[in-house]
Amino acid sequence: MKRTLVTLLSLLCLVQPILAPNTYAADTQFNSAQHRAFFQQLQSQHNINKADAIAILQHAKLSDDVLTAISTPWEAKPWFEYYPIFLTERRLEAGLKFWREHQTTLERAEREYGVPAQIIVAIIGVETFYGGYLGRHKVLDALYTLAFHYPPRETFFRSELGHFLALVHEEKLPATELLGSYAGAMGFGQFISSSYRAYAVDFDGDGQRDLLTNPVDAIGSVANYFAKHRWQAGQPIAAPAWVSRDTNVDNFVSNRGQQLTHTVGELLDAGIHFTTEAERNTKARLFKFDEPAANASYWVALPNFYTITRYNHSPLYAMVVFQLSEQLRRGAQGF
Repeated sequence: MKRTLVTLLSLLCLVQPILAPNTYAADTQFNSAQHRAFFQQLQSQHNINKADAIAILQHAKLSDDVLTAISTPWEAKPWFEYYPIFLTERRLEAGLKFWREHQTTLERAEREYGVPAQIIVAIIGVETFYGGYLGRHKVLDALYTLAFHYPPRETFFRSELGHFLALVHEEKLPATELLGSYAGAMGFGQFISSSYRAYAVDFDGDGQRDLLTNPVDAIGSVANYFAKHRWQAGQPIAAPAWVSRDTNVDNFVSNRGQQLTHTVGELLDAGIHFTTEAERNTKARLFKFDEPAANASYWVALPNFYTITRYNHSPLYAMVVFQLSEQLRRGAQGF
């Protein structure tokens, strides 16, 4: 009996190391105050319980690459270094090819949402080279890393991580396999999880909102996003400007985010010269873009420019989307 008991205890000792690690990790890795608050938010906001969340989160890994990438975004470059990344002949030609292949879908999106084809194509072109590059970071790793290891924006990314867990459940997506940007954006149009849930549409009617592999759904979803963010059909986006010598540009070029701070009339009356079909009372703002040798170019942004910044808050991003869209529009005139 004694020998049997000793043998049994020995077997338990052998088994314990196999069973313990997973249980131990689940009990300790996700037991900080931040994790507890996150799980409470998941339950209240998305009706996801802790056990189901941990079943996915236990596969997440801290990514140093993600932390490096978010600290050195392309939008931190000056304009003259930023735009050559996107405004290339290769991107233009690929965009026109994408437009021809999906012309019927783009025309339908423009009819239904009022967003011109060139803007939709430009967005997809800037974001993923028309679906050719969807990102190399695991979305789960990226969101987990930024949610719990990047204090400057932890609140935002914890919210996005919650939306991601809800999204993979709703759309039956493989949580541990999805690839995207360092910020967790996915698919042809690089939608973050909250935007995917709010603005994605099943544009081909197959019963699934697939922005990861389906360009038709992606086209409709980008158009829907812009429509929901108050795109004004048929209205201008921006106009090049030049400034009178006696005009104090600093009074008009502010650092207050992307909000349109003046009106067309106010800028014209102040000696800022530009041509636009917009009414004088239309909201507007003067943007300065750095050029080589300490020079600068000036553009007056209008409400549709502001709408582009709802997709990405950088004015540089909005300007490169606008300029690519103009190249595409001119190139597509022969379709």
